[in-house]
Amino acid sequence: MTHDHNRDDHDEHHHPVQDHWRENGVKVIAGNSLDPNTAQTPGMNRATAISKARAGAEKIWAGTVTIHANAKTGAHHHGDLESIIYVVKGKARMRWGEKLQYTAEAGPGDFIYVPPFVPHREINASRDETLECVVVRSGQEPVVVNLDIEPVEKPEEIRWIDPIHRE
Repeated sequence: MTHDHNRDDHDEHHHPVQDHWRENGVKVIAGNSLDPNTAQTPGMNRATAISKARAGAEKIWAGTVTIHANAKTGAHHHGDLESIIYVVKGKARMRWGEKLQYTAEAGPGDFIYVPPFVPHREINASRDETLECVVVRSGQEPVVVNLDIEPVEKPEEIRWIDPIHRE
């Protein structure tokens, strides 16, 4: 007589895994329980959702950024981390470069990619609506290097088209 192991209760080596996945599986972080105790930049409010301490994440950090109507952040970069910003609500205007000489805008549903060490500033392009974004970074360290940059008056607008879609 053979005993058939239930896959839900055992892994491939026939060890119980139910308790392991209970504590080490999916985590849901409630939107109203984000942690504001993270590195900040003047003009914005960051809050952590996913980190090692909060969810056990090893390689990424995620959280929210809120910029009040008609406000802008100080110039900063995030060291060797890559950042992705997803615009949930409002209109984001990004400025970047050694003198913040380039600009582009993004609205709800748009993604913004910020490479490592790029000096940048987030601007809420709306005079009366809060800008709400989700941010994901490629590492756990809360690297925020605030910079003292005098921006150029008229930045160059960049309309990026990826190499796959260029004519």
